[in-house]
Amino acid sequence: MSAAPLPTSLYADTGLAAPPTPPLDVDRTVSVAIVGAGFAGLSAALHLAEMGVDVCVLEANEPGWGASGRNGGQVNPGLKFNPDELLARFGDDLGRRMIAMAWGTPDFTFDLIRRLGIDCDARQNGTLRAATNALTVKALQTTAAQCAVNGMPTRFLDADGTKTATGTGRYPAALLDPRGGDLHPLNYARGLAVAAQKAGAGIHGNSRVLSARKQSGKWLLRTEKATVNADKLLVVTNAYADGLWPHLRQSLVPVFSSIVATEPLPDDLAAGILPHRPVLYESGHITVYYRLDQQNRLLMGGRGPQRSLQGNSGSLGYLKRYAEVLWPALKGTRWTHAWNGQLAITPDHLPHLHEPSEDALIYLGCNGRGVALATTMGKQLAERLVGGQSARIDLPVTGIKPMRFHAFWPVGVHSAVLWGRMKDRLGI
Repeated sequence: MSAAPLPTSLYADTGLAAPPTPPLDVDRTVSVAIVGAGFAGLSAALHLAEMGVDVCVLEANEPGWGASGRNGGQVNPGLKFNPDELLARFGDDLGRRMIAMAWGTPDFTFDLIRRLGIDCDARQNGTLRAATNALTVKALQTTAAQCAVNGMPTRFLDADGTKTATGTGRYPAALLDPRGGDLHPLNYARGLAVAAQKAGAGIHGNSRVLSARKQSGKWLLRTEKATVNADKLLVVTNAYADGLWPHLRQSLVPVFSSIVATEPLPDDLAAGILPHRPVLYESGHITVYYRLDQQNRLLMGGRGPQRSLQGNSGSLGYLKRYAEVLWPALKGTRWTHAWNGQLAITPDHLPHLHEPSEDALIYLGCNGRGVALATTMGKQLAERLVGGQSARIDLPVTGIKPMRFHAFWPVGVHSAVLWGRMKDRLGI
């Protein structure tokens, strides 16, 4: 079974050369085997290798092939829920650790990029969470107050401040978190892979794991050409979960998110769009997100068709039209790229950590915050694999819960998108 080619995208067209990750063609015995070479798997491999652990990563295609190499490039802090709700749901100890970890993920990620010298256009210019109506203004004020109580460096912007920060009068308010930022995600994934290899990790592309089972007290992973025997196992396939682990694929919804990108904008036009170059995502039922990259390209993202686009941008006209509503001067601009990919949405909108045995971990479901969250969790997953269940991890450990009627998720997502857009228009 050959690897799928890297899907068309702006990142694929502008990315640095992919590191060599030859298929596994000889049997190996290692301490830890990792299935999946996205941000979580690569970060875990890097940190394990830096601890001197013999680790092998098995990837069906190539590092960064999935959402890690196709996302919006936003490095955003936090989780879907406000700090108070996390405290209420998970208690003071775990709740506070979740808050510190999740809102601190951009700092961890940018520090790692600087330490490793990864060339990925990384900028820590902040994240704007923008309100779109009176209801989301109120919600944003609540979030701002809770962030302040928890000592976060966030700043609430009124309509005038938001207009200055964005270049558009669309938003009545926004919350600025200076810890956020952006990067070229495919170059970041490839840079992580190179760093992990230099630290001693083995990374094998075009090596889909066909089965994983216990044999003589070890994990036996079978690929098309060879096998891996490992003391411990980490599965981090996220939205691209297949039938490797029972019920895992049925515990999440793989939602397609779409992005369109312009040609590099003239400096005078780009100066009026996000002048200080933060990234932005809207508060609403259906999120639109965007940023300007280092070459002055505008990248607009949001929900689109729940199928692979393969370069067909005809169904993404709404993103282009919305960009022209925000900044009318964009009319006549050439849009050069359109692509999409799947991210993992969980029923409770929280990342899921499963520990089915003392020698196996499963992590998935970043719910659109995967760049920084998966990177940070990679280190914690590595420490858990080495230290066992006594090693602290800043997420609840839960069982795998398959969703009812999972086979109908495309219909459900389509209906949810339509209903969400209607509620956003009505401001409810």
